[in-house]
Amino acid sequence: MTEGLRGTSLPLVRDRFIPLQKSDMLDGLIAHFGVDGDAARELRQLAHMLGAILHQQYFDELDGLREAYFYFDPEVGSVAHRSPQQLDAAYRRLSDEFVRILREANFVEITHDEILQAFAEHALVRVKIKAPISDYRDIRMFRRGWHRETIEIASLYGLRRQALEIDVYDDVVLMVATLPDDPASKSAKPRAGLWRGRNKVRGGAVLFKYFRHIARGDLEALLPNVRVVMSVFDQLTLGVPALIGGVPILLKLASTFTVLFVVAGFYLGLTGTVQDDDTKQALAALSGLFALGSFVLRQWGNFHRQSLIHQKQVTDNIYFRNVNNNSGIFNYLVGEAEDQDWKEALLAYVALWLAAVSLRREVVGGHVQELLQQTFGVRASFAADAALAKLQEFGLLREADDAVAVVSPAEAIARLERVWTTLLRPTSK
Repeated sequence: MTEGLRGTSLPLVRDRFIPLQKSDMLDGLIAHFGVDGDAARELRQLAHMLGAILHQQYFDELDGLREAYFYFDPEVGSVAHRSPQQLDAAYRRLSDEFVRILREANFVEITHDEILQAFAEHALVRVKIKAPISDYRDIRMFRRGWHRETIEIASLYGLRRQALEIDVYDDVVLMVATLPDDPASKSAKPRAGLWRGRNKVRGGAVLFKYFRHIARGDLEALLPNVRVVMSVFDQLTLGVPALIGGVPILLKLASTFTVLFVVAGFYLGLTGTVQDDDTKQALAALSGLFALGSFVLRQWGNFHRQSLIHQKQVTDNIYFRNVNNNSGIFNYLVGEAEDQDWKEALLAYVALWLAAVSLRREVVGGHVQELLQQTFGVRASFAADAALAKLQEFGLLREADDAVAVVSPAEAIARLERVWTTLLRPTSK
């Protein structure tokens, strides 16, 4: 089932993200089905044990992700002891692991076509920006959840305001890999686009950025080292007054340049005589030159002031929406993946346990989606195959003919206890 964002030609698959707190979801399911007494107590214990097992499993996932990121962390020094082939293999492992965790957390990758359309849209950051795409080895964006907002855009220096509907992504994760340095050239200088002042990013590093509530038209502003450039309107605003004010000064000075050279030659001993009128005109020419210099400096200052205003607008917009960076986002994303996995498994279990009739595997997804809509008012696409696979992994699923069912909560608890014991058993190396 798909839904399109209004005002776009790109269909978006309905998100798998379940935006519910775990305790609220469990309480809501118990209340919706009228489960009470021992059955409610067993269901809560089952949910607790399921969460503990998933937490232990995802702890190993977190360790693996941190280990894979070690060679690409911008805070880690040189990794010259690794060959390019080893680093390429490590990069593929990191990329695969990271994308898998994102998908388990119900993020979806933003397609190339969607990114191109976003770059062409009106942004909340009303400035023209340029990103050095060629400086990067790989750029990937992921999103989770979206909504529409109506904002007011000022035009004509604030004299006119118009309403504009925009698409806003609830969560956005950015993965940027820089180009590796050339190992054959030890004296090669770092790329200018990646080294600015003290913000140094070594070649071959991978940057992770996590943002919240990003307008689709602002995706380009999330890229590292994005640079504000003056739009045609800004250039005309600054250039036309400079032209109007500077040309009369140049015309006025043109007739006095000859006299200025004559007077300068006299004082340097290159010419013999000079008249008083020549001295007066030379002084007037010098005054005009100072006036022209002051005018040029003022216009140059106006240009840089406008650039700083635009840069501040970009920085403010991104600064207050940045949640975390690099290895700091691993804990959050792994926790989100664990949280979504728990919700999907529990929803599938409860839906099958309390279903009035046996359910075929292919209708479980639609049944849970309807349950989410009726109980919590949440519209989400349910990954039934992944949820059923998780129940089957823990031995909670039963299949007969074309139908699927689950064991009772009491039996499920006993089986989860055996799974927990196996997880804690030390592994031999």
